[in-house]
Amino acid sequence: MTAPIKQHLIDPAVCIRCNTCEATCPIGAVTHDANNYVVDVTKCNFCMDCVSPCPTGSINHFVKVKTPFSLDEQFSWSDLPEIEEIPDAEGPAISVAEAIDDEAAALLDDAHKGAGGQMKAPLSASKPRINLFGRRAPAEAKVTGNLKLTGEGASADIHHIILDFGTTSFPVLEGQSIGIVLPGADENGRPHKMRLYSVASPRDGERPNTNNLSLTVKRVIAKQPDGREHRGIASNYVCDLKRGDAVRIAGPFGSTFLMPDDPESDVIMICTGTGSAPFRAFTERRRRSMPNAKGKLYLFFGARTPEELPYFGPLQKVPKTLLDQELVFSRLADQPKEYVQDRMKKRSADLAALLRKETTHVYLCGLRGMETGVEESFASICREHKLDWASIRMKMRDEGRFHVETY
Repeated sequence: MTAPIKQHLIDPAVCIRCNTCEATCPIGAVTHDANNYVVDVTKCNFCMDCVSPCPTGSINHFVKVKTPFSLDEQFSWSDLPEIEEIPDAEGPAISVAEAIDDEAAALLDDAHKGAGGQMKAPLSASKPRINLFGRRAPAEAKVTGNLKLTGEGASADIHHIILDFGTTSFPVLEGQSIGIVLPGADENGRPHKMRLYSVASPRDGERPNTNNLSLTVKRVIAKQPDGREHRGIASNYVCDLKRGDAVRIAGPFGSTFLMPDDPESDVIMICTGTGSAPFRAFTERRRRSMPNAKGKLYLFFGARTPEELPYFGPLQKVPKTLLDQELVFSRLADQPKEYVQDRMKKRSADLAALLRKETTHVYLCGLRGMETGVEESFASICREHKLDWASIRMKMRDEGRFHVETY
C-alpha cells in the first residue's frame, strides 16, 4: 500500500497569476506555464514562505493523496479536482488540511478526536486560510489589552488578551486557532513547543474593522504529586503579557471547527471554562452579520462558580433573542452540583426538537472530561423522544454539523 503524502496545490480558478509565489519560493518548487502556476511535489518542503504574500488565497490548498498530482496534470486544470477522502487510519488527518505545520496539526488532531472521525466544515462556512505564518517566519502582534476575567476569590485565573497586527494581514475565521511561538528554550536547549489558542473574537476584530483578535487564556498552576508547583510555560507567558509587548504568532490553523454562515442554522454550543472562546466569536459574528437570523444560538456553559465563568458579566447583556443561554455552576454554596449535561436534560424537549432539524449544528469545546457526560445526555434525550443518537450524530458529522474540540 502506498503511504499517503501531503501535497501543496494552487487553485487555478482563484489565482491571478501575479507571480508572488514563484518569486518568493526559496527552492524553486513553484513554477508556471502559459496556463497555471503550480507546485512541484518533489521539491516542496512546506516552508510556507510562498503563502502569506499571496493576495488571493489561491495558494492555500493542502491535501493528502496516495498518488500526487503531476506538474502536467496541474498545468491542465481550470479548477481544483475532487480529492478522494483518505481515512485517518492511513495517516495524519489532512484530507482536509487543518494545519500543515506538523506541530499544530498534531494538536488539532488530538483536540478533534472526540468527533469519532474526520470532521467536515459546515457547507455554508466561509473558506478559511491556514498556515499563513509559521514558526520559522511568524507574524508579530502587539498586546493592546490584557483583562482579568475571573473574579476575586476564584480558583482560576483567566485573561482576555487582545493582539493587534498593525499593518500585517492575519485573516481568521470564528473557530480557528493561532499558535503562540514562545521565546526561550527548554532545559535541553530546544525551542519551547508552540501552543494553540482558539480565537475569541469575530473575523472583523474586537470592534468591527479592526486588525486585531482576542484570546481567552487560563493560567496553569498545578500542584505536582511530590508537592512542587508546576507553572504552565505558555499560559503564564500569555497571562503576564503587558500592553505594548510583542508576541510571535503562527497560523491561523483549523479548517473544520467553523461556524455556519447560514442564517437558518440553529447552533448548539456546549462548553466549559476557556472553551467558551470560539463561542464568543460565534455569538459576536451572528450579532454583527445577521442579527435577525431565523436560526438561533443556544449556549450551555459550565463553570464552578459565576466568578470563574469567563465573560459572565457581558453574557448578562446578550439578548435572549440572539443567545439562549444556560449558565451552569457546579460549586455553589448550599446547592447541589450541576453540570452542563444535567441542564441539557432539563431542556430535553427543546434539544430533541433541534436534533430533528436538518439545519442544527452541535459544537463541544472545553475539557475532554465533559465529553462522556454530554454524549450520555444526548443519548438519553434521544431515547426519551424516540430518536437514535448514534445515527443522528454520524449524519451530523458527515454533513459538517457535529464538531468537537476538547483538550
